[in-house]
Amino acid sequence: MLEALRKKAVVAMSGGVDSSVAAALMKERGFDCIGVTMKLFVAEDIGESEAGTCCSGTADYAFRKASSYRGCCSLSDVEDARAVAFRMDMPHYVLNFSDEFKTFVIDNFIETYRKGATPNPCIECNRRLKFEKLLLRARRLDFDYIVTGHYAQIEQSGDRFLLKKAADIQKDQSYVLYAMTQEQLRRTIFPLGGLAKTEVREIARAFGFINAAKRDSQDICFVPNGDYAGFIESYTGVSSPKGNVIDKDGAILGVHRGIVRYTIGQRRGLGLAFNSPRYIIAKSAENNTITLGEEKDLYVKTLVADNVNLIASDVLDRPLRGTVKTRYLQKERRGTVEQIGQDAVRIVFDEPQGAITPGQAAVFYDGDLVVGGGTIR
Repeated sequence: MLEALRKKAVVAMSGGVDSSVAAALMKERGFDCIGVTMKLFVAEDIGESEAGTCCSGTADYAFRKASSYRGCCSLSDVEDARAVAFRMDMPHYVLNFSDEFKTFVIDNFIETYRKGATPNPCIECNRRLKFEKLLLRARRLDFDYIVTGHYAQIEQSGDRFLLKKAADIQKDQSYVLYAMTQEQLRRTIFPLGGLAKTEVREIARAFGFINAAKRDSQDICFVPNGDYAGFIESYTGVSSPKGNVIDKDGAILGVHRGIVRYTIGQRRGLGLAFNSPRYIIAKSAENNTITLGEEKDLYVKTLVADNVNLIASDVLDRPLRGTVKTRYLQKERRGTVEQIGQDAVRIVFDEPQGAITPGQAAVFYDGDLVVGGGTIR
C-alpha cells in the first residue's frame, strides 16, 4: 500500500512524544519527511497570554517570548517539535490554520453548547483540520501522505481502507477518528498503531528526544482550565441567561446559571438541595430549562445518530450486531446498529445505558474494526 506511491510525508508534530516518535519511525522507513505544527489560535484570543498552536503543522510566523501559558499547544510545544525535527535533520514549519479552527472548531463548540448539546471538539478538529485541511495542504505541496501520532491502525482490504483499534487498547484513539473518509485513510499513516505507549517512550529515549518523558495533554487545547462556560462567555462577551430547573412533570424546582454550564448526567454543582440524589436528565435550549430526575431516568436503550460516516462499507444493508461507544473513555456496550436513512442510524443496546448525551459521538465496532459513527441527536 505505502510503496505504491512515492515515499514523501508531512508529519504533524505537536511537540509531544507520540508525534515525535511517529516522525522518527517514518524517517527510519526511508520516507522523505517534513515536520509541521499547526497554529490554530492566538492565546490572547482565548483569554491566555501566548501564541497558541495545536496538535500537528507550516509557514513562518513571529513567536513571542514564552509567558505563563503552558496548556496544550503552547510555545514550548512548538519549540519541542522543532528541536526533535532538528535532531532528525528534518525541516520543520508552522502552518496558520487559525481562521479555519475558529470556524470549524471553536464556533461549532460554542453553538453546540448553546443549542443544549455537548460537543466533542477533538473530533471536529480531526474531521476539519488534521485530515481535511492539512491533507489538502500536503497534497498541494506534492507530498503523498500525512502522518500523525494517533493510536489506531489502517489496513487495506481490496479497494477499501479500514480503520481498526490500536494494539495498545488503553491508548486507542479510533473513537475520535471515525469521521475519516476513504481518501483520507488512503493518504494517512499511523506509525504508532501497533505499539504500546511504553514502547513509544523507550524509542523516544533511544533517540534522545527532549520530550521523551513529557506528560500527555488531557485538556481541550483552547480551554486549558476546563471551564467551558467561562470560556464561552469570555470569548463571545455574552452571558448565558438564567432559566428554570424543572422536574419531569414540568414543576419548577429552582433557577440555573446558564444552560452552557450543565451537561446530561451531572449531579454536582446544581445549587439545589434534595433528600435524594438528582441528575440532569434533559436540557432544552428552546425553553432554556434543565430537567432533573433520579438516576434511573438517565438510562435508555435506544439512540439515534445522524451526520453518519461509514468506513467499513458504503451502507449498512442489514442490522449490525456489534459494540458501541458513546463517550471517548467509555467502555463499549453491545447492541444492534440499523441504518434508517442515508445519514442516520438507530442503535438499540442490549442493556439500558446511562447519560446518553446529544452532541457526543456514537461509534460502532465489529470487533477491532471501526464500522462507522455519527453524532447523537
